[in-house]
Amino acid sequence: MWLSGETFRIVVASTPLVSIDLVVENTAGEILLGERRNRPAQGCWFVPGGRVLKNETLDAAFRRLTQAELGQVFERGEANFLGVFEHFYRDSVFGEAGPADPHGAPDTHYVVLAYRLGVADSVVLNPPEAQHGRYRWWRPADMRASAVVHGNTRAYVMDTPGR
Repeated sequence: MWLSGETFRIVVASTPLVSIDLVVENTAGEILLGERRNRPAQGCWFVPGGRVLKNETLDAAFRRLTQAELGQVFERGEANFLGVFEHFYRDSVFGEAGPADPHGAPDTHYVVLAYRLGVADSVVLNPPEAQHGRYRWWRPADMRASAVVHGNTRAYVMDTPGR
């Protein structure tokens, strides 16, 4: 269920959001990242993903998000669960948060369920450009070293030093 703008603003200001991040890995061991167009994390390279909706099962959310973010439906059973992560942002889709204005844009807190999804070379992904302006495959070592890859995304490859 999608919320109205004002209702969503209240939710963002009051509670954590639950989301799924898709750590999509090709057969060369590279991770698909997109350059974020929107807040939070605007301008940073980030993995695809999105919010889980009210009354939506995780399986249904996974199918919806892979279709919306990758242009192809995948099942959650095809992915490996990486764990639960917390993402905190000083801004939100509503703008930059500021303590001076209590009615200004809220900050954002996500509880993220991260999944690694391996894709074969024969799989054609068609990610849309609504959330991410451009996409590219990154080697994990390059992700760890890059200041333009958001820290929340780098965390997905920090425990894999051999990669």
